[in-house]
Amino acid sequence: MTTPTNRDSPIVVVYAPIGRDGPASAELLSRSGMDAVVCHSVDEVLQRAETDADAVFIAEEGLFGRDLEGLAAWVEQQPAWSDFPFVVLTSKHQQPAVTAWRQRMVAALRNVSLLERPVQSITLTSAVKAALRGRHRQHEVRALLEARERASQELEALVVERTSELEATNLELRTQMAERAHIEETLRQTQKIEAIGQLTGGIAHDFNNLLMVITGGLDMLDRRADPERRKRLMDGMRQAAQRGSALTRQLLAFSRRQSLAPEPVDLARRISQMREMLDRSLRGDVHVRQQFAPDLWPVQVDPGELELVILNLAVNARDAMPAGGSILLQACNAPDEQVLGRRGDFVRLAVTDTGTGIPAEVRTRVFDPFFTTKEIGKGSGLGLAQVYGFARQSGGTVWIESECGQGTSVILLLPRAEDIPAQPDVEHVADDTGDAFLGSVLLVDDDEEVAALVGEMVEHLGYHVTHAGSATDALNTLADGCKVDIVFSDVMMPGGMNGVELAREIRTRALGVPVLLTSGYAEAAQQSATAEGVHVLAKPYRLEELASALREAIEGAAATASRYG
Repeated sequence: MTTPTNRDSPIVVVYAPIGRDGPASAELLSRSGMDAVVCHSVDEVLQRAETDADAVFIAEEGLFGRDLEGLAAWVEQQPAWSDFPFVVLTSKHQQPAVTAWRQRMVAALRNVSLLERPVQSITLTSAVKAALRGRHRQHEVRALLEARERASQELEALVVERTSELEATNLELRTQMAERAHIEETLRQTQKIEAIGQLTGGIAHDFNNLLMVITGGLDMLDRRADPERRKRLMDGMRQAAQRGSALTRQLLAFSRRQSLAPEPVDLARRISQMREMLDRSLRGDVHVRQQFAPDLWPVQVDPGELELVILNLAVNARDAMPAGGSILLQACNAPDEQVLGRRGDFVRLAVTDTGTGIPAEVRTRVFDPFFTTKEIGKGSGLGLAQVYGFARQSGGTVWIESECGQGTSVILLLPRAEDIPAQPDVEHVADDTGDAFLGSVLLVDDDEEVAALVGEMVEHLGYHVTHAGSATDALNTLADGCKVDIVFSDVMMPGGMNGVELAREIRTRALGVPVLLTSGYAEAAQQSATAEGVHVLAKPYRLEELASALREAIEGAAATASRYG
């Protein structure tokens, strides 16, 4: 169905084949400004309706008795926007057959206006004009639909164009991101190299000082007969060894590879127990105050590392107050905090001093390893790095608030413990007399000097010691029938089998001997050792710690044997 072109007057098809109704109606419509066209068949009417007609005026007798299927099919096949108008001139006949046929005709034509004879001229022209106005609105709707379709196609083309542009931009952005990532990785590698250089220099400086004390002291022991001087030399070497151990712990905490043993800790009680140690570490003109919330939650941390953190912060605060001052240890609950991407309950611990403060340009670097503003020999620069490593490895965080001349606050958020801290027990003191025989130990260590020293310590505790230089030698010794109560082995050894693998092989062969491992880097073997059910004693250890570890390993193996024996 075509859309009529713009015309001065609409076209009305007239179909009244009987009498003068056709020409008379056409003349009347023409006088009213319409272009009336008289047709002589239904097919001609449909042809004009399909091409250029705007409405059809029909006398019903022209359709009466005819098959309406063709006309109904044409009406049904109109596009969605079209509802062609028909004006039908009817008669007064009301016979049932005529009425039934008329209802079928109305249903077939669909958009029908009925005019009953006799009809006035104005009524006829008004009805036809109303039909033409309706048809005009339909053409407007069609124009709008066509315009919308064109706009949709243009928009789709624009979207395709913009999508192509976005893909090109996205590709360029990904290329830039890859280049930036490469540059950042190169920068990180450069920073790592710089940090390693700084770290190496700092470690060499501090450990050379410690080794100087130890080697010099050992050299002087042979040249001093005075017991008092020998005791001073021994005390100095012990202190140097303790400083070396603390330095190693700080390094591992900074790298977050220190093997922590977190447990519920009563913060107020633990810090109160440190007062004597803090007082010894601080000057007389530095006063320590405590302020803890009465309902303070316990924290889940390693108690030994917590004490080291408090001591480091207190010493830093002391050094920042050369003319004296005060240190406030303050703790309160911090519920529903967001830390390291996890929301939970924490305890806020703050160490605040009244010292000189930290300049802004220094504040961003205070947690860097070996960064220090102290004089050479006065600090390693690992104190705050150890604090940072401890806080992050414990599942918390730390930051600094400071102003020059107004003091400094180091604030830690430590995770709340779910369990209640255990009450302090009386510490077991190992028998240091060495009189009783406690059993036999197979000592496995490839370092002859370390093996000799550890052998002396084990024998002093009351054990008989058999030494093996490797894991293979230890298995051969056991296979030869050597009866021992425990195998005490280093983790890292040459020969293709380390201490963990030795423990696994002993268990596989069902030799029935408990194993205790030791390592200077316990964290590296902790997971695999735990899988084998073996404890790792971290180096360096004291005599009492060695005695406790040996006793617990032997008693644990005996309890397991009795349970399943």
